[in-house]
This record gives sequence, C-alpha cells and structure tokens, in this order.
Amino acid sequence: METYGVDMTVVSNLNGIFYKNTQHANQELHDEINSDKRFAKQIIPFAVINPVYSGWQTDFETCRTKLGMKGIRLHPIHHRYELDHPNCIELVRMARDYNLPVAMSLRMVDARTSSWLDVEKEWSLRDIIPILKEVPDARFLVLNVANSTALSDEELQIFRNTNLIMDTSGRNMNDLGQMLSQFGQEKFAFGTHAPLLDSRTGLLRIEALRDQEADTKTKNLLRFGNIKRFLKL
Repeated sequence: METYGVDMTVVSNLNGIFYKNTQHANQELHDEINSDKRFAKQIIPFAVINPVYSGWQTDFETCRTKLGMKGIRLHPIHHRYELDHPNCIELVRMARDYNLPVAMSLRMVDARTSSWLDVEKEWSLRDIIPILKEVPDARFLVLNVANSTALSDEELQIFRNTNLIMDTSGRNMNDLGQMLSQFGQEKFAFGTHAPLLDSRTGLLRIEALRDQEADTKTKNLLRFGNIKRFLKL
C-alpha cells in the first residue's frame, strides 16, 4: 500500500471463493487484521458470504457484530447461484438494512488464460441488473468490469439511479473517459483487483485521462473522493 500511496483499502479473503464454509476465510481475515495494530487503521474488511450455504444468516450476523466486517463480498459464479436467488436477495436486503455495502466481481480471472479447473462464466454489466432491481436502495461495489458495458436506456437509468461504484481495475476501463460520460463521474473509483491484477494499472487509467475528459477535481473524485463518500469515511 505504501508503494502506491494508498492509505486505506477494502479487503476480502480470496480463500472465501474456495472454502466450502466461507466463514473460515472471514475468521482468517479478522485474525490477520488483529495481528498488527496498523492494519486496523488501513484495512476495511469485507466478509465473503455464500447465501446458498447452510447457516449463512448466522455468518452474516457474526461478521457484522463480532468480526467488525464493514461490507460483504459475493461470489455467485464460483458459489453457483444467480443474483435473483431468494437467499441472495435476502442477504443484500440484510446488508442494506445494516447499511453495509455489497461488493461483487464480474470476473476473477480471464477465462481465456486460466486453469482448466477454473470457471468459464464471466459477467457483463447487464448480468447484475436483477439484483439492482430487487434491492435498488442498497449500496453496490462492482469490481473488474472486463466485459460488455452495453446497456439499454432503461438499464442505464437503473445504474444511474443506484448507489453504485465501479472500480478502475477491469479491462473495459481502458476507455474510462467515455464511461465517465456515459455513467457519470460519481460512479467510479480507483481499484486494483489485487493480487490477481497489478496495483498500478487501475491508477494509470485515471492519471491518463485527458484534460477534456477529467479535470483535477474529477480525478480526485476518482482517486479517493467517490469511495470515501460511498464508504462514509
């Protein structure tokens, strides 16, 4: 973090994708953060919750009340459920009711170069529309936007009306200037998708914006302003 001038960062445990019981991953993250007092001021922990695994409601409450988690992270593709699954909708509503943001990645790794053991399915922006419709007043972090961002006028309006942030890690953020015009400058924030992607590229996409695409004020919103507002820091 110091290398890239990052004071605070949102973190979840990557092991939560692979563990049958994701709560073990959340406990690991909690223990790691509490192993060094510096981490408590730098790391904003998000719990990985699998709403189709038995006991997920208890996991949510434990993460919220005992482990100090500040948001939740969903991995529907890897945990094999759709965003309109009743349990997923219930989980997102619970997060909304406790004012916790919900993070979800459109993909973890590029399926074209990944292991044969990995999943092949990847999402576009259109794939998350169902949960935005079901819980329009929740807060969403949409990570690693690497595939199609094409939306109908109605779908685009849903995105604009939702309290939603997309990070700058995804491949489709190469045309960040055009996306600022399409979605609005308040919808984006610096993100890395580390450790699967490098930390510098997401920032370079902001720094490379031309003056006509983003002035200094807008770049500061993308660097830190939007995410501070979103996370209520």
